[in-house]
Amino acid sequence: MSNNSSKTTAAATAAGIWSNPDGSCPSNSSIGISATVPVIFMTIGTLSNIMALIILIKAYEKFKQKSKASFLLFASGLVITDCLGHIINGAITVRIYALNRDWKSIDPSENLCRFLGTCMVFFGLSPLFLGSVMAIERCVGITQPLLHSAKMTSRHTKRILGFTWLFALSVALLPNMRFGEYKVQCSQTWCFIKTHNIQNGRDVGILLLFSSLGLTALGISLLCNSVTVVVLIRSGIKSRPHRQGRSHHVEMVVQLVTIVCVSCICWGPLLVMVAVIGSARYLDKNLNQPAINSLLFQAVRMAAWNQILDPWVYILLRKAILTQLYTISMRCLGRKNIDLQKWNCNSVHSSIKIATIEGTLASSKKHLKVTTTT
Repeated sequence: MSNNSSKTTAAATAAGIWSNPDGSCPSNSSIGISATVPVIFMTIGTLSNIMALIILIKAYEKFKQKSKASFLLFASGLVITDCLGHIINGAITVRIYALNRDWKSIDPSENLCRFLGTCMVFFGLSPLFLGSVMAIERCVGITQPLLHSAKMTSRHTKRILGFTWLFALSVALLPNMRFGEYKVQCSQTWCFIKTHNIQNGRDVGILLLFSSLGLTALGISLLCNSVTVVVLIRSGIKSRPHRQGRSHHVEMVVQLVTIVCVSCICWGPLLVMVAVIGSARYLDKNLNQPAINSLLFQAVRMAAWNQILDPWVYILLRKAILTQLYTISMRCLGRKNIDLQKWNCNSVHSSIKIATIEGTLASSKKHLKVTTTT
């Protein structure tokens, strides 16, 4: 990128996004573009997700008939989605770089752009939706364990997973049905919902729909995880002598909270940017298009980090590693006698305990029914 181009982009960004209206992309737009970045992202992301998927499959085989199975199915779906997103979007992006970003020769019919835009929206919304579904599942599992055990079967989990993917796909297909439009973005390296030269309400509507769905999913995840953490803390205080078997709950909640934090940091800027673009057109405000182009490009790169960091949550934040971190932190606090009983007691004991309670309650209900009828 030339010095003049970099100075222009920097000046535009410094001027703010509410000035110098310009509805079109600047000529020879290049915002720090290098083919190295997408190649590294695709390679690291794919390998990380494959590693995480192997860990989750092994864990699912171990806890297949237990309360953790539904969480592991959702987590596996999330990792598979992230992995496919890296492979499909990454392969197309690398090809675009290899052909020098000449979209007229690469995609004269604009079908590739529509396909890439659909993939960008689908693989963007799906992890956010799955994160919120996982947060709801854990919240119900901890606050209403009997209901969760009765209703959250493997078949129901797979149906919810399929419906989540289908809903994300239906939103991603809307621009192909003339509700909005997919266009090549100003960096000439990716396609997304139209963010410049917005002419009608449908273009505004799809931008606001995308951002509102993403932000709502993040909000639901934050709310459910907050409730889950509070319930775990309260139950831990009330039943301190009987905390064995809570380690698998702690492991899942730590993973969920980390995933939500990563999603907020990575996806927050892009969702807010899209909301600003849609709202500005709706409120008839002028935008500094060069600044928007630069910020949007950086926000998309931040969002790409979400699919790289998600699998490392499952690779690093496992019970064995959390146990080691707990031991190290206790030693740093000066404690010599560290009780690891609540960590070493595995989920089998907890599941047996839950099953016993459920069986006792079920038999009590049957007994009550018999006595009332007689």
